[in-house]
Amino acid sequence: MYQRILIATDGSRLSAKAAQTGQQLAELTGAQLFFLNVVPRYPVSYFEGGASVSVLEVGRIEKQWADKAQALVDQLKLKAEARGLKAKALTVKSDLVAEAVIASAKKNKCDLIIMASHGRRGIKRLLLGSETSNVLTHSSVPVLVLR
Repeated sequence: MYQRILIATDGSRLSAKAAQTGQQLAELTGAQLFFLNVVPRYPVSYFEGGASVSVLEVGRIEKQWADKAQALVDQLKLKAEARGLKAKALTVKSDLVAEAVIASAKKNKCDLIIMASHGRRGIKRLLLGSETSNVLTHSSVPVLVLR
């Protein structure tokens, strides 16, 4: 059935549910797990009146975000390995979350992507967009969405 499952996580309660479900599915199928967290880049504003942040400060903040992301996926990897599963922890720097998820699934030859839906509706969904919806729309790899 599934041999390589990518689980996209942002550390939220819903993505923890996705990680749990992915581990259960991996136990049933013998699949290898890939836990992924996409780390955003620090926004740099060039608009007049925008707050200027030093390059060193931007680097420090981005490193802090990357370290937090790595700790998150490392923790999930350890939990999966404690259950006897084969797992890898991945982080990717990108402002394009959906594209990073899809690219990571392709790069790691995954045959399933598991991610959570945050259930935004109406105007919030229109304004904020939906990374899950973008993955569903553009992925050639099957996507399991948990709510």
